[in-house]
Amino acid sequence: MRARLLPLLVVLMAGVLLALGFPLAVSLAAGQQQRVVVDRIDDSARFAALAQFVIDAEGSGSTGADERRDALRTELTRYQELYGIRVGIFLRDDNAMARSPGWWELPRAGEGRRAFEEALAGRRSHDPPQVWPWQTHGKLLVASPVVLDGDVVAVVATESPTDLMRGRILRGWLLIAAGLAAAMLVAFGAALRLTSWVLKPVRTLDAAAHGIATGRMNSRVAAAGGPPELQRLARSFNEMADNVEEVLEQQRAFVADASHQLRNPLAALLLRIELLALELPEGNAEIASVRTEGKRLTQVLDDLLDLALAEHASAEISLTDIGALTTERVAAWRPYAEEKGVRLGGTGRSAVTGWADPIALSSALDAVIDNALKFTPEGEEVEVSVSAAGRFVHVVVADRGPGLTEEELLRVGDRFWRSGRHQNIKGSGLGLSISRILLAAGGGSLSYETNPPHGLRVTVAVPRTEPHNP
Repeated sequence: MRARLLPLLVVLMAGVLLALGFPLAVSLAAGQQQRVVVDRIDDSARFAALAQFVIDAEGSGSTGADERRDALRTELTRYQELYGIRVGIFLRDDNAMARSPGWWELPRAGEGRRAFEEALAGRRSHDPPQVWPWQTHGKLLVASPVVLDGDVVAVVATESPTDLMRGRILRGWLLIAAGLAAAMLVAFGAALRLTSWVLKPVRTLDAAAHGIATGRMNSRVAAAGGPPELQRLARSFNEMADNVEEVLEQQRAFVADASHQLRNPLAALLLRIELLALELPEGNAEIASVRTEGKRLTQVLDDLLDLALAEHASAEISLTDIGALTTERVAAWRPYAEEKGVRLGGTGRSAVTGWADPIALSSALDAVIDNALKFTPEGEEVEVSVSAAGRFVHVVVADRGPGLTEEELLRVGDRFWRSGRHQNIKGSGLGLSISRILLAAGGGSLSYETNPPHGLRVTVAVPRTEPHNP
């Protein structure tokens, strides 16, 4: 959940920062350009005043008109050489009264021409279009009118290079970007803390739910930290877990008590059947059938009692030689296999360790091997192999029996479930359920798959590292 929530928060925060940073960057660029435009307007006002003196002197026929014109040209030249800004004073017919450099002319079209015509109309030209840092050939042309006796007689035009301005804009943008990056890092850290605070109860709840799902019924959630809604959810989960554990404990107690209480009446019943058999002819079919059903009922009661004890008992986890234990169980079942005419072989690693309850693992292996031998016909083979892969040690019991269908594989291991095709084979349907519970208590598992061309493969998995919550 954190992997989905954190990117969403980061994207939202990035969007907010960009929404703030983009207008700020545009405003910074506009401010830098406006600063240059205001400076050019101030310079133009000074040159316009000098131009008024020249034009006034020439109109009145004063003897100092030429000197004033020369002084104006000198002033424009010094200005252009000092600042690198082209400047000129143009009459209404586009002829230059004075300019620097001497070859510069006003543009015939575009924004420059529009600014010149607005100045001729007695208005200061509008601000030129924004020049951005990537426009390396951008220029700023500002035009101001020269007014004499209420009439516009000339126009002062300046064309400024934008290198310095674009550099200042770029540096300002870099500072904004650095500020946004720092704010993003701070926001990311805050998002990490926020998601951790919000999702910590969820992670704890998930771990507790997984613990209960795997048989650790004492798993609970500490109802502290996180939003109030999740705290209430944690308390509700603990109440639910308490109720489920209580119901399961009552169920286990009932099964154990019922199994124990039924054993004595059943034993007495079987004893009376044996006494009754003494009064009947030897080999009576009905008595044999009753004996068989009685023994089957006794086996079911024993398995129910074992199931109740397995669900209630805690595992004694220790580092165990899985290879040696498997070899021992294969050797113990070999006489029974030979009696049935089935070959029972062991392959794979003979020495590999894992963390398990030796007694529980032995019981599980016994149940799986017994099940394989029970369904394997005479002349076929049951192979038991031991291997280590990743974090688990695998003990695989592969038989050559009839196997199970895809639908039956989904149900194998359920309590009291037996395939409809195998109802005539001795069993209660509880052996694999007991094995699964015993293995799960130590962090192990039991899985099933087909064994082509026919048969069943049962894999007993035992962790190679010590489980944190056995």
